[in-house]
Amino acid sequence: METLLPKAPRKRQVTAIIILLLLWEVGCATIKYSVLEERDSGFSVANLSKDLGLGLGELATRGARILSKGNKQHLQLEQKSGNLLLKERLDREELCGDTDPCILHFQVLLKNPVQFIQCELQLRDVNDHAPEFLEQEILLKMPESSHPGAAFPLKIAQDLDVGSNTVQNYTISTNAYFRLFTRNHSDGRKYPELVLDKALDREEQPELRLTLTAVDGGSPPRTGTSQVLIIVLDINDNAPEFAQLIYEVQVSENSPVGSLVIAVSARDLDSGTYGELSYSFFQSSNQAIQVFEINTVMGEIRLKKMLDFEEIQSYRMEIEASDGGGLSGKCTVAIEVMDVNDNAPELTMSLLTREIPENTPDTVVAIFGISDLDSGDNGKMKCFIQDHLPFLLKLTVENFYTLVTEGALDRERQAEYNITITVTDLGTPRLKTQRNITVLVSDVNDNAPAFTQTSYTLFVRENNSPALHIGSVSATDTDAGANAQVTYSLLPPQDPSLPLASLVSINADNGHLFALRALDFEALQAFEFLVGATDRGAPALSSQALVRVQVLDANDNSPFVLYPPQNGSAPCTELVPRAAEPGYLVSKVVAVDGDSGQNAWLSYQLLKATEPGLFGVWAHNGEVRTARLLSERDAAKHRLLLLVKDNGEPPRSASVTLHVLLVDGFSQPYLPLPEAAADAAQADPLTVYLVIALASVSSLFLFSVLAFIAVRLCRRSRAAWVGGCSVPEGHFPGHLVDVSGTGTLSQSYQYEVCLSGGAGAREFKFLKPIVSNFLGDGAGRDTQEDSNFRCNFGFN
Repeated sequence: METLLPKAPRKRQVTAIIILLLLWEVGCATIKYSVLEERDSGFSVANLSKDLGLGLGELATRGARILSKGNKQHLQLEQKSGNLLLKERLDREELCGDTDPCILHFQVLLKNPVQFIQCELQLRDVNDHAPEFLEQEILLKMPESSHPGAAFPLKIAQDLDVGSNTVQNYTISTNAYFRLFTRNHSDGRKYPELVLDKALDREEQPELRLTLTAVDGGSPPRTGTSQVLIIVLDINDNAPEFAQLIYEVQVSENSPVGSLVIAVSARDLDSGTYGELSYSFFQSSNQAIQVFEINTVMGEIRLKKMLDFEEIQSYRMEIEASDGGGLSGKCTVAIEVMDVNDNAPELTMSLLTREIPENTPDTVVAIFGISDLDSGDNGKMKCFIQDHLPFLLKLTVENFYTLVTEGALDRERQAEYNITITVTDLGTPRLKTQRNITVLVSDVNDNAPAFTQTSYTLFVRENNSPALHIGSVSATDTDAGANAQVTYSLLPPQDPSLPLASLVSINADNGHLFALRALDFEALQAFEFLVGATDRGAPALSSQALVRVQVLDANDNSPFVLYPPQNGSAPCTELVPRAAEPGYLVSKVVAVDGDSGQNAWLSYQLLKATEPGLFGVWAHNGEVRTARLLSERDAAKHRLLLLVKDNGEPPRSASVTLHVLLVDGFSQPYLPLPEAAADAAQADPLTVYLVIALASVSSLFLFSVLAFIAVRLCRRSRAAWVGGCSVPEGHFPGHLVDVSGTGTLSQSYQYEVCLSGGAGAREFKFLKPIVSNFLGDGAGRDTQEDSNFRCNFGFN
């Protein structure tokens, strides 16, 4: 049994131990200095004499010297004054690279008596380096099928500075398609990510060129730019996929140059050029690119430079596999440099819990012990798990650890944790042992179903068959088991007049939507409603989404001809002067179609003509024009059969008949076509007499009739008759008929005819329009006769 000491001697022993420890701390204390990099040679860092508590000149008396690791001296001591000076300009990036803080260790040796003082000089970074992209032009191939919201990570810029002086933000030049976000890597580096705002169209713009700018956090900030060339590609169905998203590999630092580190592998379900893969570095640091190289065909990563464990212990890089169609897949390769040692630590698991409820905090997951057969530094061990995990390692007794949860877990955030327990010795080289354990988190119903989209747009062609599947909605529940089983239902429509129950139905199990009856685009072009998704938890949770159904048009309406009318008792006849030039507008066929889109695009075609080659029709606007000069040998009467056809599939059509009468001038009496003989018999007696006179009576009788008509018309206009027709005073109207061959007949025209008083004259002369007089005098006539008169002479 251990003999107990009196209380007073025990207190004295404790006090002595505490005093010895304090004296040891004072003797071993490290003097720390700080200076900005790039200071000129001779810059005074501090006064070492004051910091050591020595008098002026005492450093020289005691033979003070500055000792540094290696042969290169960065500091010099001015022994008389005791000032510690910079021997040369110090570059933090050259001395420490990415290491932050940058600490230079040195010792002060006092020879008489001998004394070592440990010192540190921290080089603080200044913003003396601008961000720099490894590539002046970043090529990004993007399929035109990319949806708005798609993200495309870009390569980062390198900045030799550290802390706030390194890259802090990225910007992109103004454009209509993309916006840029600055994201954070797990290692703290920032990288740019393009997000698509507007759908791309390769036919509209096959490529875009943007300027990517990296901005550091210095004052003033420095920038670096790179051109981003975005090539829009046609659709490629499948992107390359790696067998693993993360490749972790350990490489001994004494591995020879050219040795295989790891071979990454991806596959593409496409064939041809779209299935040919090319491997390359995507997000990698300068150090990784200098040490490793990748075979673009095989995906093998090999060493091209010897590893140095003391310089860099691990590398992390992203590998990109691109196919011939511009799509790519990415994976992360984590390479850990291993030191050389002969015995690895051992881990013995005493207790392991596989499943933990998500609402239970501070739960013991595992209890284990560690051991190492080595001794000294090679037998000293440390134990740890990955960062950013909600677990803690607690040392209970020597070499025994307890793994516990750090607060309550959330299964929906992460349902499974792969925890890697790593035990590393402190030998040279170091060896480690890892144990992977999987912890499952059990579920409670704390999440409502979430639709994959806030709104859905479905398309269905009209005249569909009943019970047609028109689309689907989908909702997911991040819970598990019954808490994640989702049922779908139609919610009451916001518009009470919408007969939703008779239009669509939904499958409660899978969210498939069906049209219950045939839809008519001309009656209902679109409608919308709400769909609910409810889980089977207790209590049940639900959500809803908006569904909009667009009815697509089908070609179920034939063209309808508005002009010339085809249902009149007498067909309309177009008058064409024989002096008309080629291209003279004879008439225009006007038609409409009850459909929409390309189903309503109409084209016109001349099917049959009395004399082929004399007339032609313009396919897009229905204008009927003369194709050549008219001659006296051409028949006076012509019948044209025209076809009006829409652009639907299959196309629908309608035909129309057009009658054309060739005249020497518009004063020539109208000769009705055979089809209009029955109507002509009921025409005005004066017109009938005039036609008969022109056909059967001598020129003298014709002269008398025309003179009679001229006298009547001249009296109406109340103008004096002096040896012929009166000429109207004032401006001659400009809406008379155009016989130049290129114009269009006036919308409203009539002519007064008279005979010249000269002997032997036999021609008609156009004097002036008499529309107002004629309509004024004939206001009481039969409406049918007026319409026939206007149709036959081209009046509107």
